[in-house]
Amino acid sequence: MSAPESWKEAYRELIGSIVKMGYPEEFGQVIAKNLGSEKTMRRMTAYLHNAKPRSAEEIADEMLAIMSDRERWIKKKEAEEANAKYNELLYFGLGQDE
Repeated sequence: MSAPESWKEAYRELIGSIVKMGYPEEFGQVIAKNLGSEKTMRRMTAYLHNAKPRSAEEIADEMLAIMSDRERWIKKKEAEEANAKYNELLYFGLGQDE
């Protein structure tokens, strides 16, 4: 399955789970669009199946927590990459002959 297809599948599964819980499809679409990535949508779907939240507020809170975790992970990876480049610069210099 290609990446776009698996993303679409995760999107449909998340919305379907939310609709099965009795919420409008539009609510599911908003949650899925805010999460954005396949991994975060699958994480949210797993949360819905395991935690069985009792309100839309609990679902929205978890969406925000997942989004926050994702943003924190992205910033960590960016910092690691910048640090690796800085260390490379310290080790190899600017590439100029001395």
